[in-house]
Amino acid sequence: MPDEHAAEVTAAGIARLAGVGRAAVSNWRRRHEDFPKPVGGTETSPSFALAEVEQWLRDQGKLVEVPLRERVWQQLAAHPAGTVTALVHTGCALLLVRDRPTGWVGLAALPDERLADALPSALEELLTARFGLDRAVRTPAPAEVAPSVPLMRGAADLAAELGARQAFEFLLGRHLDANPRQYTLTPPGLAELMATLATETAGPAPTVLDPASGTGGLLRAVQRPTALYAQDADPELAALTALRLALHGDADIRSAAADTLRADAFPALSADAVLCHPPFNERGWGHDELAYDPRWEYGFPARTESELAWVQHALARLRDGGTAVLLMPPAVASRRSGRRIRADLLRRGALRAVIALPAGAAPPYGIPLHLWVLNRPGHDHRPAPELLLVDTTSLVPDGGRATLPWPTVQAAVLDAWSGRDQPGVSRSVPVIELLDDDVDLAPARHLAAPATGGSATELEAVRARLDDTLRRTLSLAPTPGAPTRPAARTLTTVGELARAGALQLRAGGAGASPAGGRVLTEHDVLSGAAPSGTLPDGPAEDPVLLSEGDVVVPVLGGGSIARVVDAPTAGAALGRNLQLLRPDPAALDPWFLAGFLRGTANNRQASSFASTATRLDVRRLQLPRLPLADQRRYGERFRALAAFEDALRLAGRLGEQLVQGLYDGLADGSVQPE
Repeated sequence: MPDEHAAEVTAAGIARLAGVGRAAVSNWRRRHEDFPKPVGGTETSPSFALAEVEQWLRDQGKLVEVPLRERVWQQLAAHPAGTVTALVHTGCALLLVRDRPTGWVGLAALPDERLADALPSALEELLTARFGLDRAVRTPAPAEVAPSVPLMRGAADLAAELGARQAFEFLLGRHLDANPRQYTLTPPGLAELMATLATETAGPAPTVLDPASGTGGLLRAVQRPTALYAQDADPELAALTALRLALHGDADIRSAAADTLRADAFPALSADAVLCHPPFNERGWGHDELAYDPRWEYGFPARTESELAWVQHALARLRDGGTAVLLMPPAVASRRSGRRIRADLLRRGALRAVIALPAGAAPPYGIPLHLWVLNRPGHDHRPAPELLLVDTTSLVPDGGRATLPWPTVQAAVLDAWSGRDQPGVSRSVPVIELLDDDVDLAPARHLAAPATGGSATELEAVRARLDDTLRRTLSLAPTPGAPTRPAARTLTTVGELARAGALQLRAGGAGASPAGGRVLTEHDVLSGAAPSGTLPDGPAEDPVLLSEGDVVVPVLGGGSIARVVDAPTAGAALGRNLQLLRPDPAALDPWFLAGFLRGTANNRQASSFASTATRLDVRRLQLPRLPLADQRRYGERFRALAAFEDALRLAGRLGEQLVQGLYDGLADGSVQPE
């Protein structure tokens, strides 16, 4: 009789287990009669018993052992009550492992059925101690927890390997990655900046509220808090946030599930700081039923100004002198419907800074969002005569969020907040200058844009560098040589070379440890730039680290690009949508390999055009079978072509900088027409 609680896995999960593409799994199903039969799912998306799949992969020599983290993830993803319920049950077990390890050891010795009966009482005691009686994390009944028992045992084993916090972060991170459109996340770099601004004057152990907590990323960034308060309208998110924060530290955690504006769970709270990434452009925020709410101290927000309702809620939950930092869409700084509230916030000294972030700082990624920094005025408070305006958009080069230099952005914002004005980036503007008919607080309206090229002297230096680069480019320009008839060649494929051990294949994007490490992104490979991404503080998977001589190929987009890793790039992690080929130097020259992989015809025959995004099957790429000495002759020519390409790219950037700098200089008078 089949086990009704046995974990199932999809074809995509099998591909992840074996480290292959989904096409390989489809081939196995067609070619091998003994491949496990589907036990669930649909005809187009069947599911298979995880234990049967693991055994078949081992028997075929395609898998030595399933990593523990992968086994636990597959159990969680296949949970009959859904992934989020499974995550909550797993978080409860991990909290028990962390806070009461001896109690868990005694419980884990019980058989599954008895463990399911014993867990609820143990969890009720633990959850009440950590979160109080009125809490977002509900104690599951024995019948609810029974399907989760194998998963909870596996998670406890994973905690022994990684730690309880890291185990939960890994599983939660996998779930968030698998459902990117379901959640609005605040990136770690932005969360760290917001937490620093909010708690700078709050003391060493602040009490912090997030009234729109989502998955808890903002509160998780707070350093050494005494108490953390979280509220979210989604009960599942409120429960996940409570468990995440409890596993992250020892602060007092209070989490509630309710609509914050309509049903505030903490009406008597006077927090040291408030952090908030509220929902944007909400028309149904409660305008009709909240007209006489005492929180509207600075004016009743219009129906279209939901963000100003969140601003006033945050101020209402602060102690006198407390600081709130909110992420806002840029329109809030200039919409006419909000000008009276903005004016009152300025007059009474509640709004202290508006900070324009680069596009790509947070979702929606195409918009340059703002940070509003607010203080709750006390009874003896004297309104600040100035508003700090910061515009960091000029600090980010073209290329989008993949290249967002968070350390540079953070340093500029914190320098401005500490009182150091930076021309073109920050300025303290007298409030009286802002109290006109529009009360437009957009930083770009009040800050002079920095000249692209700098002074005339700096532009002359750019021109001299461009001249040197153009001369070098000309000297590197290749000559095709005399025409010859194409020679007949014996070809092999990357897949065949991998099976023969001449190279290794690795896919990028899985790792996220250690925090702060460099990541070679897809954009870096396409633009020839240095590694610009960073590994977030999150799921503790091992990243694929680059070595000198590796060849990196993007797998999306249909372009013919291959990059040989040099010494400065070595040690960085491999980013998403990239494939690494690590040649055996005794069998393959890396430049020979990269050069032939860039052939247009080669890429076309190895690409799939079945969907809107062209995808490259690296295993199908071809190259000729040649002795190593001949490979190196080709490799030297390909290396010279790469140097010429780099010089052309640099010349283009310098030319654009010089042209725009001269336009700006002539326009602002810093460069004379003669």
